[in-house]
Amino acid sequence: MASESAPEAPPLEVLEQTLGHRFDDRALLEQALQHASFANERADTESNERLEFLGDAVVGLVTAHLLFETNPAWDEGALTRALHLIVDRRGLSELARRLGVGAHLRLGTTERQSQGHEKDTILADAMEALIGALYLDGGLAPVRALVVREFADALEAPVERDPKTRFQELVMNRYGEFPSYVLEHDSGIEGDPARFTVRALVRGEPFSMGVGRSKRAAEFEAAARALARLEEAPLADADRGGGDA
Repeated sequence: MASESAPEAPPLEVLEQTLGHRFDDRALLEQALQHASFANERADTESNERLEFLGDAVVGLVTAHLLFETNPAWDEGALTRALHLIVDRRGLSELARRLGVGAHLRLGTTERQSQGHEKDTILADAMEALIGALYLDGGLAPVRALVVREFADALEAPVERDPKTRFQELVMNRYGEFPSYVLEHDSGIEGDPARFTVRALVRGEPFSMGVGRSKRAAEFEAAARALARLEEAPLADADRGGGDA
């Protein structure tokens, strides 16, 4: 039986146009798109993992510098929250989707069959590798231009503390310790929007529950539900409520 062939990727010129940079060394661009699963199936083929390592540092530096110079009134906490919002896995995977990176990825057979080009982790890693390739080919200028163009609003908008941080601060202020999270259920289904069920605990007692595609997302939902409960009752009363909110 014939093996399943990979769909034909768009020309790399299309990706260069969306990145806003024409590569002098096209091999850098090609390597940035080669997932480890692809390289493992082919001799003498290097994956994008080294470029990913470099790109992670470069995008952090460029974004931190832009936030620093754009927002002179922001304190360290606001700068840090904005930086994480832009360069965390979710921010980078969303950027990769906007740029159409998934269509250009080179994946191994198993990852291709499991729709790896749509996975947040693979997209975020590839985006970091592309940023590493941009830096090696053109220096900081094309990276800076990309971040400014794609994250203009996030570079200037005040960033609220996320629900998990706010819940953590409330519990710490009240009890002098952090809340904790325990995994209640994992469906094991990749891409399931309700794959993980997580329960938030306060002083070891159940307080709220959340579900999500990832454990992180489920923890954030549990924290958001906890905050909603706290708006209705003081913490000392709410933590006796059983934890099924």
